[in-house]
Amino acid sequence: MEVKMGVVSFQGDVEEHLAASNEALKKTGVRGTVSTVKLPEEIENIDAVIIPGGESTVMGRLSTYRRSLDLLKSRISEGLPVLGTCAGLILLAKRVFDRVVGETGQPTLGVLDILVERNTYGRQRDSFEAQIEIPAFGLREFRAVFIRAPGILETGPAVEVLASFAGRAVAVKEANVLGTTFHPELSGSTAFHEELLKLAKQYRAR
Repeated sequence: MEVKMGVVSFQGDVEEHLAASNEALKKTGVRGTVSTVKLPEEIENIDAVIIPGGESTVMGRLSTYRRSLDLLKSRISEGLPVLGTCAGLILLAKRVFDRVVGETGQPTLGVLDILVERNTYGRQRDSFEAQIEIPAFGLREFRAVFIRAPGILETGPAVEVLASFAGRAVAVKEANVLGTTFHPELSGSTAFHEELLKLAKQYRAR
């Protein structure tokens, strides 16, 4: 069985996610491939998808234009495993909040039951790194890189908090949906990509 992973390539940390996914495949010994995806026909043929960081409003407009947003939402709702990081997390969220305008109403996939706030920790110059624990993965130290990071303000009853920082959830999981406010592809760890790969294997074997 060969697992096919895709990284949405509208913009953002695409190359970093490709590298981390390939490393996860090597570490786990799973047969598989990882490639960029953008068009609907490409999204149709994958067993897991990563939505990287970037500028969430622009990414939403691009994916709507490509008809990819609707297809991604349909496939994820049917069980396709997904990892959304930073702006990718925003695109997964059911509700998006901005301190200035309130709820933004921007197009999202709406598949993760969270309320997420844009730029919670400040702008680009306020980016930082922090050592966090991820008990769900058995990790005592994980280098979390926060770049114009969003914040998770609320989580629904079916959402599992995988990790927290400063009293706030920063990594969550709801069934086949993983989301982080930080950039795991820059951490030096493949823990989240390995978790996505595990979900992809389960999805492929259905």
